[in-house]
Amino acid sequence: MSQPLNLGTMALLTTAPLLWAGNAVIGRLAHELISPFALNLGRWLLACLLLLPFAWRALAKGSPLWQHWRAYAVLGLLGIGCYNSLLYLALKTSTPLNATLVNSSMPIWMLALGRLIWGIAITGRQMLGALLSIAGVVLVLSRGQIQVLLDLQLVAGDLFMLLATLLWSLYTWLLTKAPGPSTFRSDWKAFLLAQMFFGVLWSSLFTGAEVAMGAFVLVMGWKLAAILLFIAIGPALMAYHFWGWGVRRSNPTIAGFFANLLPLFTAVLSVLVLGQAPQLYHAAAFILIVGGIWISSRR
Repeated sequence: MSQPLNLGTMALLTTAPLLWAGNAVIGRLAHELISPFALNLGRWLLACLLLLPFAWRALAKGSPLWQHWRAYAVLGLLGIGCYNSLLYLALKTSTPLNATLVNSSMPIWMLALGRLIWGIAITGRQMLGALLSIAGVVLVLSRGQIQVLLDLQLVAGDLFMLLATLLWSLYTWLLTKAPGPSTFRSDWKAFLLAQMFFGVLWSSLFTGAEVAMGAFVLVMGWKLAAILLFIAIGPALMAYHFWGWGVRRSNPTIAGFFANLLPLFTAVLSVLVLGQAPQLYHAAAFILIVGGIWISSRR
């Protein structure tokens, strides 16, 4: 059951986007060293191996996982296999800042899925906040030019990111519906490892398809090793734990608005790491996104 939004919950829902902003920037740096699906597989395989000594009982024969393995297979597919693969694929043609701004459409997907699938009512304040966020997304997709929007010209990576955002929204809702004893779901290590186990299996299938199509790329070296280590510990283990914990302490709709902090964090990191200074239309989009967060979260 969700709790009132407090500083602890806000910290959880803020730290996860900060770590994922680092994932977007680092993922851009890695696109010439390793292909997208292989990067996702390497990230989650390493994260799984790091967590396994602390939560191996979640995969034991008598674990509650196996009674509900289909549900966790779906969580692994959506949140680990599909979302991150599509993110890394998007970053081959889209900048980290644009990718995370497209991701800001998440509140509208959260509201729509909650209403269509679970019958959750949508308040006027939530809709206004979502519309402000969408306005920010449209602004960046148009590159600040009305003619671009009228011509409906989109970068391929932006479309991959839109699909990834829809799947992540569904994943976030399903986190609150995951079956199994409360003792299993309250143990974040077991709960996350159960998803990661199936996520690695899905990612292996996707990487196999990548190899079969001749799109597999792998350039071994210390740089790639450092990238994999960072994204396995920070954006994978830590961020997924914080996000899942924050969602359960609040609700998916509120969490969706906090995900819009991604562009703010990514802009700062892009300047520091990639030297990509934000444009004026990015600043306008930031104002719209922050306004959406404020309106939707205030009581």
